[in-house]
Amino acid sequence: MSDDATSEPGSEPVAPEGSEVDEPAEESATEEPAEESPIAETASRPYVESPIIMATVRVVAPFVFTFGLFIMFHGADSSGGGFQGGVIVGTVVLMLGIAFGIGPTREWVDPSTIVVLVGLGTLGFVSVGLGTVALGGAFLDYPVFGTALGVPHPSKYGIELVELLIGVIVAGIITGLFFAIAAGTRGGESA
Repeated sequence: MSDDATSEPGSEPVAPEGSEVDEPAEESATEEPAEESPIAETASRPYVESPIIMATVRVVAPFVFTFGLFIMFHGADSSGGGFQGGVIVGTVVLMLGIAFGIGPTREWVDPSTIVVLVGLGTLGFVSVGLGTVALGGAFLDYPVFGTALGVPHPSKYGIELVELLIGVIVAGIITGLFFAIAAGTRGGESA
C-alpha cells in the first residue's frame, strides 16, 4: 500500500484530499435502482382517502346544497339566481368526488342521469317560454299566466320556476364537466 491512500481489507480505497479514485465499472452496473420517493408514489395515485375530508364533506354538503337552492330561489326578489345557485349545487358533487373518489361518485350520480337533468331543465325552460307565447304573450312574459290561468303573482312564481330550471341546467353542466375532466386524466374514458 502507498502512503497516499490507505484502505482496510474489504473497503474502498480512501483518496487524499484533492485526488480522485476511479470507481470500478462493474460495481456501478450492479447497483440497485433507487426506490421511488413517497412524493412520486403519491403523485401517481389520483385519490387519497382522508377521514378528515370525508367527515367534513359529510357535514358541509347538505348545507352547501341548501344554500345553493336558497340562492336559486332568491333570484326572484334580489341578487342571486339560477346560474349562481346552480354552480353552488354543482360544487356539492365536486366535493363528494374529491372526498370519496370519482369512481364512487360517478356510480352514485350516473352521468346519464346528469344528461337527463340538463335535458329536462332545458325542456322546462323552453316550455315556460313557449307557454307564455302560446297564451298570447311574449317569450317569458310571466303576467300572461295570471291573466290566462289565474295564477297569483305570476311574475314571482314564473321567475322562481325559470331560476330553478336554469340552476338544474348549470349544476348538471358543472358536474358533467367535472366527470369529463376526471375521465381525461385516466386515459380517455368517456364521461
